[in-house]
Amino acid sequence: MAANMNHPPEKKYTRLEKLGEGTYATVFKGKNKVTGEIVALKEICLNAEEGTPSTAIREISLMKELKHPNIVRLQDVIHTENKLTLVFEYMNQDLKKYMDTTSCSRGSLDAQTIASFMHQLLRGIAYCHDQRVLHRDLKPQNLLINHQQELKLGDFGLARAYGIPVNTFSNEVVTLWYRAPDVLLGSRMYSTSIDIWSAGCIMAEMYTGRPLFPGTTNEDQLQKIFRLLGTPSEQTWPGISQFPEYKHKPLEAVYPPQLLSQYVPGIDPEGLDLLTRMLQYQPQLRISAKDALNHAYFNRLRLNN
Repeated sequence: MAANMNHPPEKKYTRLEKLGEGTYATVFKGKNKVTGEIVALKEICLNAEEGTPSTAIREISLMKELKHPNIVRLQDVIHTENKLTLVFEYMNQDLKKYMDTTSCSRGSLDAQTIASFMHQLLRGIAYCHDQRVLHRDLKPQNLLINHQQELKLGDFGLARAYGIPVNTFSNEVVTLWYRAPDVLLGSRMYSTSIDIWSAGCIMAEMYTGRPLFPGTTNEDQLQKIFRLLGTPSEQTWPGISQFPEYKHKPLEAVYPPQLLSQYVPGIDPEGLDLLTRMLQYQPQLRISAKDALNHAYFNRLRLNN
């Protein structure tokens, strides 16, 4: 992939409509003037004093390495004095928009579509984890879908390469609703399991059409998780009392675990088993992406292919 340092993007690409705006970038639909190919242009304005945002540097370096059918492809990097443009393959919409526009009356997707999207999501996650990369911000808005119903992981601005020994990372990662309880409790020693928790939350949302844990603050998020899965203790989660957030605020209310199937109606027994394995309190007990791909839940896909 060439980092084109000479030509501003407008020389090579035509900007079409604006697709979205994030904290540090604006995304436009664009067109390659030479080939006519439709692309996505992620434009990052550069501040002369601050230079290139670390999130952009991180995203570029990771995206150059990550090449997989279920990861959005970085095609070009164009660097000018006051702007950095990342050129990605164009995807029609994200999973959030897809759910909003194509779901049936009760807001959920059909079982076959959910299985297909989950399989593609887990394939993308398994590849990242094989490459020793944590995405750290999996949510429906960061999963992109094209007209062929291919799902690809996007927005690697918060992603991190991880190594051994376990790094201590920031716990300000992953949009609140999809954030694992160990991270909410202040753990900085997390690994691949944080992406698996997010995937479980996304799976439940595809079945119901609404977020599983729509918390408003860190504390509220934990309360919502505890109300459904039960309040954890040293007996059910050895070591929980050592987490920074647990030490400061002992858990006031103790909730018994509820039946997950009541919160996610329409899910079959295999789907429920997979979901349960992803939403485990103890990070080391969460199923790996690789093992999840071999779960019986995906037998229907294997039969149909």
